[in-house]
Amino acid sequence: MKVNIAEKIALWADKLRDHTAMGLRFSENIYDQIRYRAIQDIAMEMNALATGKPLGELEPLRSTIFSRPTPLVAGDAAVIDASGRILLMQRADNQKWAMPGGALEVGETPAAGVVREVLEETGVRCKATALIGVFDSRLWGFVSLNHLYVISFLCQPLEDLPLPYQTYETLGIGWFPEDGLPEAMHPGHKARIPEAFRVWRNDLRAYFDP
Repeated sequence: MKVNIAEKIALWADKLRDHTAMGLRFSENIYDQIRYRAIQDIAMEMNALATGKPLGELEPLRSTIFSRPTPLVAGDAAVIDASGRILLMQRADNQKWAMPGGALEVGETPAAGVVREVLEETGVRCKATALIGVFDSRLWGFVSLNHLYVISFLCQPLEDLPLPYQTYETLGIGWFPEDGLPEAMHPGHKARIPEAFRVWRNDLRAYFDP
């Protein structure tokens, strides 16, 4: 398998981010803290190299993403109606089609988080009915600077299905059959949609990466 150098550098930077965040959280030695912050600087420079972005543009990440130890957690929803159509949104940032979802927030369960994301991004109210699985971003084609665990839920729509819908995050939404997905699909989502339909067909085993 061909190695993507930029993704490899980003993964190394994310590992350094994790170590420095954990070190800064628990270290009481000022000299150790200075060293952890110096390593954090190196990780940010590596991210700038991997993305081609100016270092100053990444600086706001220092107080948010770089302060968090452990992988980040996101969630998404496979909202499938009674006819077997899945709800997809066209993302405003890259124009790719994807299942609605996003970062989970402190104080909410993963299921509640994906239900919230569906409503915010598509205007569709739904309920989570089954866990599809927990997916490691490194193994499922996600394009991300940070290592993510993505928790996916099968969801059932609760009302009429509004179209069209548009926000600053969403260019549009659509309902698609399993064999008629859009061409411009986010690769990480396209790979996981078969798992969603497997669960929809009552194979309720939750997927996890070994």
